[in-house]
Amino acid sequence: MPNTASERVAQAAYDSRDAGAFYSQIWGGNDIHLGIYTADDEPIADASHRTMQHMAEKIRQGGIGYVVDLGSGYCGAARFLTQHLDSKVLAVNLSSAQNRRAESLNQRAGVHDRIVVADASYNDVPASDAVADLVWSQDAFLHAPRRDVPMAEAARILKPGGEFLFTDPMAADGVSAADLSGVLERLNLTSLASPSEYKQLAADAGLEFVEFDDLSDMLPIHYGRVLEETRANADELLKTASQQYLDAMMTGLQHWVDAGNRGLLSWGIFHFRKPAA
Repeated sequence: MPNTASERVAQAAYDSRDAGAFYSQIWGGNDIHLGIYTADDEPIADASHRTMQHMAEKIRQGGIGYVVDLGSGYCGAARFLTQHLDSKVLAVNLSSAQNRRAESLNQRAGVHDRIVVADASYNDVPASDAVADLVWSQDAFLHAPRRDVPMAEAARILKPGGEFLFTDPMAADGVSAADLSGVLERLNLTSLASPSEYKQLAADAGLEFVEFDDLSDMLPIHYGRVLEETRANADELLKTASQQYLDAMMTGLQHWVDAGNRGLLSWGIFHFRKPAA
C-alpha cells in the first residue's frame, strides 16, 4: 500500500467518487490509458484498445506464461493479455476502488481465475525475483516520485530474457518543469520524465534498450478527445461527479492539449529486455 506522499495523493485521487464516475464513463470503462487514433473523432475506447494491440505486436510469440501489469487500473490490459497471450497476470494497482471494479469486470469476462489483482504499489511489487516473462505498464509511472524505483522493480521481477513494455506521458527531451507548470500542478507532480531519462534509468537497472516507438503526436489528440467527451457528457457526469471536479479536469485536459500541440510533451511505447543469463 502507499508509503510515499505522491502515492497517497494518487490513491486518493483515483479512489474518489468523482474520479470513478469520470474514468468509467468518459475513458471507455475498461482502460485508463492513451490511445492510438486513426481519426481525430474516433471513439476513445477503440483508440485505447489499438494501443494494447500495437504493444502486443512487439512481444515475441510464445513463452509468455506470466505477466505483471504495473498500475493496472481497471485491468483492461490484463484481460487483453490473458486472451491475446493466454497468460496469467498479476495486476498491481494502488486504487482499491479501481481494483474492486476491475475484479468485477474480470469476473464478467470469465478471466478472473487468470488475473490476481493486488492492492499494492509498483514501487514494491508483491512478486518474487525473476518470475515474469513480461512486465507491462501503461501511463502509470508519471506518479512515481522516483522513477528509478519502478524501473528497478521491473528488472528484479523479470526472468532473464524477459521483456518490459510501457508507455508514459513525458516531457519532451530538453523541456523543463517550468514549461509544464499547468500540467504538473493539476497532477500534484514536480516533474515528468523524458524519453532520454527513461532510457538511462532502464540502463541503470540493467535492462537492454530495444526500441522507443515515438507516438507523441497522439497525445494532444487523445486528451483533446477526452476533453470533447467530457464537455459533451457533462450533464450526465454531474449526476455522479461534482462541478468542481469537472471544471478542474477540463482545465487540466486543456493544459495537456496545449502543451502537446506546442511540442513540449512526448509519449510512445518503450521496449526493453532483461539480458539472458
